[in-house]
Amino acid sequence: MAGTSWLWCALLLTAEVSWGKVYFSETFDDTWASRWTLSKWKDSEKEKMGKWVLSAGRFFRDPSEDQGIQTAEIMKFYGVAAAFEPFSNEGKELIIQYQVKYEKDLGCGGGYLKVGPSKEDLASFGEPTPYHIMFGPDQCNTDKRTHLIFSYQGKNYLKKSELPYKQEGEGISHLYRLHLKPDSSVRVEVDGEQIYEGSLKDDWDMLPASRIPDPSDHKPEDWVEQEKIEDPTDMKPTDWAQQAQIVDSHATKPEEWDDEEDGDWEPPMVDNPAFKGTWSPRMIANPAYRGKWEARMVPNPAFVDKPDLYKYDDFGYVGIDVWQVKGGTIFDNIILTDSITEADEFAAKWKVLREAEMAEMTKAEEAQREAFEKAKASRAARAAAKKAEEGAKASKKGKSESGKADGPGTSEEL
Repeated sequence: MAGTSWLWCALLLTAEVSWGKVYFSETFDDTWASRWTLSKWKDSEKEKMGKWVLSAGRFFRDPSEDQGIQTAEIMKFYGVAAAFEPFSNEGKELIIQYQVKYEKDLGCGGGYLKVGPSKEDLASFGEPTPYHIMFGPDQCNTDKRTHLIFSYQGKNYLKKSELPYKQEGEGISHLYRLHLKPDSSVRVEVDGEQIYEGSLKDDWDMLPASRIPDPSDHKPEDWVEQEKIEDPTDMKPTDWAQQAQIVDSHATKPEEWDDEEDGDWEPPMVDNPAFKGTWSPRMIANPAYRGKWEARMVPNPAFVDKPDLYKYDDFGYVGIDVWQVKGGTIFDNIILTDSITEADEFAAKWKVLREAEMAEMTKAEEAQREAFEKAKASRAARAAAKKAEEGAKASKKGKSESGKADGPGTSEEL
């Protein structure tokens, strides 16, 4: 019996380690509105927040299983948030993952999530609301990126270099995954493809640089930074013409020119056909060149390492706060967890949907091509029929006129 109890405990422990903890998940069914709060932070007499509707979009596998919440209007602010039992990611991995599908090109707008601390009044959730992490696609016309912003000590920090934009293809769902680890390392995947892996300490300016140029170090006076110099052995050719204009040798003084009244006559200037431009000696490598001088690096006295830079004491809400010009964006299958296995379970939903969307898109494109070819053939047939009709009329007219010409002669001929 004791052995059985030990085995049962071991299985439970293994299951816990394997599956981890799901802090929040949402697949958006008909009851989604009971778990989410619509934002009113932009509501006023002149403007109302954009409406959300359930939709699976144009392409899907199952109309119920594949539906998410969609931005349903144009030129609107959209805001919606859901609360969950507060947690800290201290000592644990955190995975934020969700799907987003653009039914049409936004023109300008975002498709990102915000995850932040506990908030009592989610109806006021909006752009001013503090958050810990903002993650997902953003664009305004040709200016596109995948946002990844972390908050630290009350300030939001953008990544030093932007992540590539991957939200391409209308009607196709994309899967976004952010993986934050206790060593402050960060990994980002879109559609299962890694687009970034690095560290909060290196790629965000949340901490001062650990090393800085030594302010007491100065460039030596004899340090040469000029990479190229003029070749002292290169001489200007004796026939090199540097004069852009010369006196017109063919010009003659006009007969009516009066030196006393008009002054001394001078022939006009014309372009010099032999002109070669300003001569310059060729450039050669400077033997004294030592490269660009840089001060030696020293430890930064202002730097204090923060081993738990990744840690947030309180996660309590997930929300969508975006402005969109055209709308039509569908959000679905959101999960916050410390388990890759759990995240992969949700990713499997996306993979099946993606395959169905691609297949349906291919069918739609083929149908569109067939319709185009059919319309093209119909236009060609109408054009041919019209041409044949015009040809027949022309032939009939020609025969009629020929008949008149071949008829009885005039009275004089008779």
